[in-house]
Amino acid sequence: MLSWQWPLILLLLPLPTIVRWLSPAHTESLSAIRVPFYQKLQSLQGASTVSTRHSITGTLVLWLIWVSLLIAVARPTWVGEPVNLPQERRDLMLAVDISGSMRERDMLVGSGYTDRITAVKAVVGDFIQKRSTDRLGLILFGQQGYLQTPLTFDGSTVRQQLEEAQLGFAGNATAIGDSIGLAIKRLRDRPADSRVLILLTDGANTAGTEPMQAADIAAEAKIRIHTVGVGADEIITKGFFGRKRRVNPSTDLDETTLRAIAEKTGGKYFRARDPQELQQIYAEIDRLEPVPDEQTFRPTRSLLHWPLSVCLTLCFLLVLLRRRQ
Repeated sequence: MLSWQWPLILLLLPLPTIVRWLSPAHTESLSAIRVPFYQKLQSLQGASTVSTRHSITGTLVLWLIWVSLLIAVARPTWVGEPVNLPQERRDLMLAVDISGSMRERDMLVGSGYTDRITAVKAVVGDFIQKRSTDRLGLILFGQQGYLQTPLTFDGSTVRQQLEEAQLGFAGNATAIGDSIGLAIKRLRDRPADSRVLILLTDGANTAGTEPMQAADIAAEAKIRIHTVGVGADEIITKGFFGRKRRVNPSTDLDETTLRAIAEKTGGKYFRARDPQELQQIYAEIDRLEPVPDEQTFRPTRSLLHWPLSVCLTLCFLLVLLRRRQ
């Protein structure tokens, strides 16, 4: 696309005509003389016609010089198509509890219940898909923490690794502190202000490092930790003789520690009692850790040299015409 830096300069195009029109006419009084060689003067009439033609050509060249000079001063520029600039993205580590307690079927879906890990895989999988421009990593933890997927832009691989996670693979205990420590190792050397860990569990720390010690180190490394507690507060089960009773399947959930971890590192604690709440939580995390807006620039190329070259060429041509005259 053609653009002009100073397009108003082109308003000066009729300036020479205006100056000539406003200037007083040039008059010169000539005395009558007697010419003894009248026949020779008549033979020079053809030369006068040639001189007039040269004058018209010179005037046209002057006009073209003026026009090309104005175009050059107006600075024509060619603006190219928008080009996306590379952006600094978030480095998101996802730590997911795969201990045996995640088999609990207390996540209400419609009129029935599904197990916790199935709900987590569905919601977190959608979250991974939305964050396709971020570096994502996956930590699975039970009695120990395992780095299942290092930080990568390949979100489809991260989602597949989460789908293939098997309960009990890492043991039946819950090593929250170890999973935080593993995330610190992977995030501490990443760019500042983009280090985020989202930790999801349904229990309390029962193995490995003390979680608050790991949280202190994470805070020093400027790693934000958002914690998510999973599990319903109450479900109705059938007891003996068909009697219904209410039970709390989340008695092992240590909300106090999860909340303290989030506050210590500048994150936020969330409670997910069903898939709908879990979905809202990850939508809120998506808002708290927004994807930076894409920035673009349009490459520009100056076209000044073209009208300037025409101007210089015409000046040279005008000099030649003057010399011939």
